[in-house]
Amino acid sequence: MFDAAELGQRVSQREFKERELELRTKLLTLQFRAGELARFPVLIDFAGVEGAGKTTAINMLNMWMDPRWIRAIGYQKPTQVEAARPRFWRYWRDMPPKGRIGLYLSGRYSEPLLGRVYGEIDEREFDNHLSEIIRFENALVDDGALILKFWMHLGATQQEERLRELEADPLLSYQVTEEDWNNHAHYDDFIAAAERLITRTNRGAASWHIVEGGNENYRHLRVGEIIAAELSRHLDAQEQKAANQSAPVRVASPDMPKVDTVFDALDLTLSVPKSDYKKMIKTGQARLGELGRKAQSMEQSTVLVFEGPDASGKGGAIRRTVWSLDARTYRIYQFAAPTEEERAHHYLWRFWRHLPRAGNVSVFDRSWYGRVLVERAEGFATEDEWRRAYNEINDFEHQIVDHGILLLKFWLHIDEDEQLKRFKKREKSLYKHWKLTDEDWRNRELWQAYKQYGQDIIQYTSTKTAPWILVEANNKQYARLKVLQTVIDHLQGRLG
Repeated sequence: MFDAAELGQRVSQREFKERELELRTKLLTLQFRAGELARFPVLIDFAGVEGAGKTTAINMLNMWMDPRWIRAIGYQKPTQVEAARPRFWRYWRDMPPKGRIGLYLSGRYSEPLLGRVYGEIDEREFDNHLSEIIRFENALVDDGALILKFWMHLGATQQEERLRELEADPLLSYQVTEEDWNNHAHYDDFIAAAERLITRTNRGAASWHIVEGGNENYRHLRVGEIIAAELSRHLDAQEQKAANQSAPVRVASPDMPKVDTVFDALDLTLSVPKSDYKKMIKTGQARLGELGRKAQSMEQSTVLVFEGPDASGKGGAIRRTVWSLDARTYRIYQFAAPTEEERAHHYLWRFWRHLPRAGNVSVFDRSWYGRVLVERAEGFATEDEWRRAYNEINDFEHQIVDHGILLLKFWLHIDEDEQLKRFKKREKSLYKHWKLTDEDWRNRELWQAYKQYGQDIIQYTSTKTAPWILVEANNKQYARLKVLQTVIDHLQGRLG
């Protein structure tokens, strides 16, 4: 695989200067077009053998293009904050917005590659890591991102000569570490693992480009010309797509026929006497307070997700659940229409960034399910977008659970009559009338559509690792107790 990158290709200084001017002009023009269109982010990854020019390639790109719209990130061993979240949290956090460029060193491929070379993971686990990366890249590419991956290559002899050359230069010797020499000693293992890595993850929409790194002029031009060609092609495709894209059209209709759903099997008459409720809620809150303190000491994180029809009691259930928790250890996030900053990223970005620190709790009042609910109904997401979202959501939740975070998803359900009753009560309430909007009444006309979309959510995303918990919510007291007791039961099971 790498023989073609050990040919000793060179570019003279004179030729470099001639080609550089044209290339720099082209890159700046394309960068301006991408920023003006602002429809997709560009992720450029640099991997390869030590001494092959990864860092200098990034420096050259910053010099050729406008660095104000570029962010270069070099990853090191995860910090305590990063290690407390799923592995891909820091890569989602550092995602460039649409119209911007991210340059990455030692990124998502570094950890599995080093782990395989040094025998910390076996072949099966290595492939699992690569599959996780493929899913990550597919989600971004499906959303329009341009992903370019460069493997900067040197032969074993070339690498040794390059490392000694750097060591001999007083200004550059700091770049060569004991780890670099240790990696060089495992050169054959690196190449074997790299071949497997590139073969598995070399896909049309996120392809690898192997660049010979012996001659600085050659590698700089090669990297720049590939970026220019791929960015130009992607811009043409995205501009054509933008020209053909129509304005969002509401898909859901009041005329949708009634169908049987999982919600029809719920016994919405379930209730709790108010006298019993007062005792039970206090006992439950006291117990959850104890468990919350224990979870914090054991660094057990929790994510609570609340979905369901308007006025189903999500806010009330959340307030009673977090009542006895230390306010410093939980955050409640309420999501509505995305902000301008959030629209500039993949729809999952705003949720990834709010995953809790070790021992803390994140509560999501509405969540990533908006993609397959409201955005589907209103036409803000195309059919292709909301259909693939089920898999993207399942993968997101799998990563949360796989990291050891306790994930509980609650769907609070009420019937149409109860919703109307609560709407009318809100209209007259001095402190709740603000919660009722024209949009709520408009959505109520689409009861059957939202009920069907909810059925699809349960059907496609209630998995073994992240099942939905359906809550009969016509009686608020019953619903609050069920949510509270469910959290207690799962935390007790997790903490022992």
